[in-house]
Amino acid sequence: MNAGEQPAAYRPEHPLLELADWLADPVAPADFPKTILRWRNDRAAAEVGLAGLSDDEWIAHFARFDPLPGTLPAPLALRYHGHQFRVYNPEIGDGRGFTFAQMRGADGRLLELGTKGSGTTPWSRTADGRLTLKGAVRELLATELLEALGVNTSRTFSIVETGEELWRGDEPSPTRSAVLVRLSHGHIRIGSFQRLGKLEEAGHVRELVDYCLSQFPGPLPPDDAPGRDEPAVILMHQVVERLADLAASWMVAGFVHGVLNTDNMNVTGESFDYGPWRFLPEWDAGFTAAYFDHAGLYAFGRQPEALYWNCGQLAIALRIVADAPPLLAALERFGPLYMGHVRRRWLWRLGLGSRGEERDAALVAACEAAMRESGEAPDLFFHRHRFGRAAEGPLTQAFEGFEPAGPSHPLWDEPAPPSLVIDRVEALWSAIDKNDDWDPLTSEIAAIRRLGEALGAAPEPGGH
Repeated sequence: MNAGEQPAAYRPEHPLLELADWLADPVAPADFPKTILRWRNDRAAAEVGLAGLSDDEWIAHFARFDPLPGTLPAPLALRYHGHQFRVYNPEIGDGRGFTFAQMRGADGRLLELGTKGSGTTPWSRTADGRLTLKGAVRELLATELLEALGVNTSRTFSIVETGEELWRGDEPSPTRSAVLVRLSHGHIRIGSFQRLGKLEEAGHVRELVDYCLSQFPGPLPPDDAPGRDEPAVILMHQVVERLADLAASWMVAGFVHGVLNTDNMNVTGESFDYGPWRFLPEWDAGFTAAYFDHAGLYAFGRQPEALYWNCGQLAIALRIVADAPPLLAALERFGPLYMGHVRRRWLWRLGLGSRGEERDAALVAACEAAMRESGEAPDLFFHRHRFGRAAEGPLTQAFEGFEPAGPSHPLWDEPAPPSLVIDRVEALWSAIDKNDDWDPLTSEIAAIRRLGEALGAAPEPGGH
């Protein structure tokens, strides 16, 4: 919300109930021994009419999960399949989270509250359904900085510490526990369609396509696209553009998601479900975020390829209700759409107006070359060269003729912007872990939100 805007009204919805019998399982939340409120996103809550809740009411709804009025009567754990590191897995679904509520935002679009760490479900397998407090803090940091950098991301709505000791193989244990609530526009995944396709449930595929088209509206395919009036083909075009733009936004943000499985790909095009993420310490296409990604499948420079491959899996799932050629025609748009979104987002982050496709592309290439040669962190590079300033060597010619287009702000006169390379993230967590000191985290989020103000209104997400 912009300064001066009034909080939105609470507008509950529940369209997911129409699909729940075959898309989800009703579940009960865990009964946590403690509920210590650590983070409430009042900025996001104001957009859905929930900022007026007292802390006790907040905990009742977002830690005990008392139903919000007028929306879902009980939590729903979604069913889906997915390719995990390119290996198909039919034994997955919401294993430590659920969809808790649906509502309309101030712009009329559907929004959902979903959880992470809220307890076991039929899809938990041998896991405990819990989330570490460190994992919650990391997700908060990722979503705040990505939102500031213009990425279409879920937002961390609430974090409540839950008083359980958790044992994990990838961090010192026992460690503290939490339940997180995220706000996003939906949780229908590519893996949701894969499950229905695998089970040969063509009728349910059609119903889910219709749900996505009505609840997550987007543009029609190009005029010359084959099958452009078919619902599955329309959805395929929209998802291709959304994920092409998502890939572009990650690259311009210097962000590595880490686990780009098809069950982590939301058809709304939102970035979500943050595990072993990283921001680049330097411009390195081979940089990986997940310690278990030994082959570099989801390395920084391979993220566009990964999202393209995932779109291909959606096309395969939709083959049960549509012919292949129109779906493949939509898939073939990914590359050009991706490059176009990289250019517009790159210029937005530099605060420059476009000079046409050729000059814009040359500027992007020159900036990438400069970062590779210098080893400078992307965050600092974009900050120093905001509005085309501080150009040296080959960059001087690349920036020539570009005009400032972004807002002015005192931040651009400061030596560096906020940055969440891993050392900074670990320092913020250490203050909480060792001293229960939350002030550095609070200050960091304030600095990140100030960066968002300095950058100005984010680019419109593609495919909406």
